[in-house]
Amino acid sequence: MLLCLPFAQARSHHHAHDAAAVPAIAVSELPPEAHDTLQLIKRGGPFPYPRDGVVFGNYEHILPQQPRGYYHEYTVKTPGARNRGARRIVCGIVPECYYTGDHYRSFMRIKEEGR
Repeated sequence: MLLCLPFAQARSHHHAHDAAAVPAIAVSELPPEAHDTLQLIKRGGPFPYPRDGVVFGNYEHILPQQPRGYYHEYTVKTPGARNRGARRIVCGIVPECYYTGDHYRSFMRIKEEGR
């Protein structure tokens, strides 16, 4: 029974929706296609995929909890993929953006250089 307690505590901490709980990645460490997507987000488009900019529901509860409609998702092209692939950037109020390379299973907060 004692072995379950630390796991339960760690799990509840994971669901604290704390931005500090999401690891960070520098823009320079992102795939080149993610740089392109970030530039399009900052310019407001035009976006290559019809679903770019749709509301991201945060159903995985990995990102900090926010009201529905706060987060929007954008496709990061995957070379060789015949569809949208698994890579996305999800943004709240820019520059609050997150990268996922595994279709929302994990996220990294994108850190702009100099911030």
